[in-house]
Amino acid sequence: MTAPVTIIGAGLGGLVLARVLHLHGIAATIYEAEPSAQARTQGGMLDIHEKDGQAALAAAGLSDAFRAIVHAGGEATRVLDALGALLFDESDDGTGGRPEVLRGELRRILLASLPPDTVRWGKKLGDVAPLGHGEHRLTFADGTTVTSQLLVGADGAWSKVRPLLSAAVPEYIGTTFIETYLHDADTRHPASAEAVGGGGMFAPAPGKGIFAHREPGGVLHAYIALNRPLAWFESIDFDDAARASATIAAEFAGWAPALTALITDGEAAPVPRPLHMLPVDHRWERVPGVTLLGDAAHLAPPAGEGANLAMLDGAELGAALAAHPGDVEAALAAYESTMFERSQAAAADACAILALCLDERAPAGLVEFLSGAAAAKLVTA
Repeated sequence: MTAPVTIIGAGLGGLVLARVLHLHGIAATIYEAEPSAQARTQGGMLDIHEKDGQAALAAAGLSDAFRAIVHAGGEATRVLDALGALLFDESDDGTGGRPEVLRGELRRILLASLPPDTVRWGKKLGDVAPLGHGEHRLTFADGTTVTSQLLVGADGAWSKVRPLLSAAVPEYIGTTFIETYLHDADTRHPASAEAVGGGGMFAPAPGKGIFAHREPGGVLHAYIALNRPLAWFESIDFDDAARASATIAAEFAGWAPALTALITDGEAAPVPRPLHMLPVDHRWERVPGVTLLGDAAHLAPPAGEGANLAMLDGAELGAALAAHPGDVEAALAAYESTMFERSQAAAADACAILALCLDERAPAGLVEFLSGAAAAKLVTA
């Protein structure tokens, strides 16, 4: 295949795809809506798994660069009850296989690995029109157009490319995360810093929970989970940070102050993140010249797999295209067949893990799950 690949979206999956293609001598161009790589923060910590995320980075030739940005101690995991009592505590001994890195740092090393001008910034996709024979005309918000011979939608949950393949639309699952940050936590918020510990902390209860992770530089990044209709959150004025925080905190009345401080004491306004998903078994019939990866293909609740799967999608798609020179359709069919099976299993697991955090048995179900995983690790060590 000599024609360049057109990728929509400069997230982790699209960048890994471009990098793997580059290593195989295949040209690719990424069109990204954001005006620059520095346009916004890129989210918090990611645990990168051996079987998918790390395998993808190895295929991209970036294992050493990845290891250089690992946040030491970030794999530590603890579970607290609503009163702050410790129910489960696992330290990071460096053998867990899921090292933590900042998403922004991972994106940085991927961008640095690509030829200049691979990413075209400020290119928000407005419309895609099939032209036949696998070609598509892409029209961007700035009025410019390009024609693709192979189009890859790596453009996330609300993909503009997905409708070419599927009528599926992400649906709200009944849970929203409220994102908050505490900075200089060890000095300014010592009780919360102690509660969170050195890695990830879960304080789940039926229908609600407070989850947090320690990031480099003394940052505590928290997600406050609530099972409520979208209309309930839409009634809150999140531009009024103090009132919004107080409204959310009221749902956790009686909880340990070290935990509720993750809601009330943040230096930035709380941000609602409604959780949506595609059908667990989402797939499509082969359409010439176009495919999807990452959340555009298989959006599921957050359970530590999304970024890993997106990167593996990118690596495997790149490898398939390299293995089928001159036969794009064979490459896409091979990639999609494997991706569909993997993503269906991962989506089912993600739903099960979210349920462990928020169902009627919480926090007992999560503690049992983590204890079982820790025991299995000891057996196989």
